[in-house]
Amino acid sequence: MTFAGKSVLVTGGSRGIGREIALRFADLGAARVAIGYLRNDRAAEATAADLRALGAEVVLVRGNVSSTRVAGEVAALGRLDVLVHNAATGVARPLLEAKDKHWDWTLNGNARSLLGLVRAAVPSMPPGSAIVALSSLGSVRVLEDYALVGVSKAALEALVRYLAVELAPRAIRVNAVSAGLVETGALEHFPRREQMLAHARSRTPAGRMVEAADVAGAVAFLCSPAAEMVLGHTLVVDGGFSLLA
Repeated sequence: MTFAGKSVLVTGGSRGIGREIALRFADLGAARVAIGYLRNDRAAEATAADLRALGAEVVLVRGNVSSTRVAGEVAALGRLDVLVHNAATGVARPLLEAKDKHWDWTLNGNARSLLGLVRAAVPSMPPGSAIVALSSLGSVRVLEDYALVGVSKAALEALVRYLAVELAPRAIRVNAVSAGLVETGALEHFPRREQMLAHARSRTPAGRMVEAADVAGAVAFLCSPAAEMVLGHTLVVDGGFSLLA
């Protein structure tokens, strides 16, 4: 598998799963890797240095991924062969305690932002390009204090299916990867972090938790010619976690 000469954008690409995805594409030969991030300049610069060490040209896109300004910067990137929407946000609390502003923030950041990015990127995406969005098991399963994010991820997966059909005549593939629990800094926002990790370790049939590298491998596959006939699919990468009753 090679992405030699390709141009890639990974939102939320400075840390965690996004960073691993960006590095995977650079390791597979991508000529240019743009990473979107919200505010952590130090993490973004560190990831950029690692990408350059792998031979990739790096572009940093800083800001809220759902903003029109960021969409404009994405459009200005020119040719894109791969768009990976990994950036995610959300408010962890029961639905009855959530406010309308929490709903709007979460749905806009996780789902509507994909549509904005696609509108900006597609005019410069050649036939054979690929778009992958990162989802989670909360899109189809009920997880504690995860309602807002879960609903946004369900919307994201529905959007992926519609975009897949709409963009198929352009030979642009759209899919999603739904990852099991991965131990990253994002878990610090969940009050039950340790219980979540312990549950994932003990329950996963594969005998270990999903790692960022596992997710990166699935994303790279869906963006490769080997997945040419995979459209509108959500690939679950969870070590069998969701198979158990």
